[in-house]
Amino acid sequence: MDQADGVALAVGASLDYLKPWMAWATRDAAEPRTQRIRVAEADELWESGSDFIYSVLLWPDRTVVGEIGLHRRVGEGGMEIGYWIDVRYAGRGLGTEAARMLTGVALALPGVTRAEIHCDEANQASAAIPRKLGYRLDRIDPHEPEAPGEVGRRMVWVLESPVDPGSDWGTQPPVGRAGDQVTGVR
Repeated sequence: MDQADGVALAVGASLDYLKPWMAWATRDAAEPRTQRIRVAEADELWESGSDFIYSVLLWPDRTVVGEIGLHRRVGEGGMEIGYWIDVRYAGRGLGTEAARMLTGVALALPGVTRAEIHCDEANQASAAIPRKLGYRLDRIDPHEPEAPGEVGRRMVWVLESPVDPGSDWGTQPPVGRAGDQVTGVR
């Protein structure tokens, strides 16, 4: 099974769990052909430097249990972290560990001084992750709901870099390709 097949399988198993929060969570997203297209698009975004998508894998068999990404869509100095975890593996800390790892990656990028996690106020499972990682709730912005479970109040969680932005710490972009592993759990 290739990475796209694994992602499609995880999405398919989690559609009812993801649908309230993710507009993209459709039957089509659970098809391997759709995920192959998405992986190709993710490779292009990686090459452009705008988005870095990783698969979250369970060890030792490298089962895809979710995805997580860094997105340059929150303004200068910021990177947004987005994630989802297969419902069959939810509640095990995998999303928290993946977000912890990608927070470090984000804050190590040149010019990045803050990591952000955005989620609708009704999505308490997603909000638990930045809370556990020491992010602070910066604000709640009104927004047009994009998925059926959303109430239109987007929580913006922020963690600022503890390192002087003028230092040479983290001068390289993320290493790898779209779909690479970000974490493993034994």
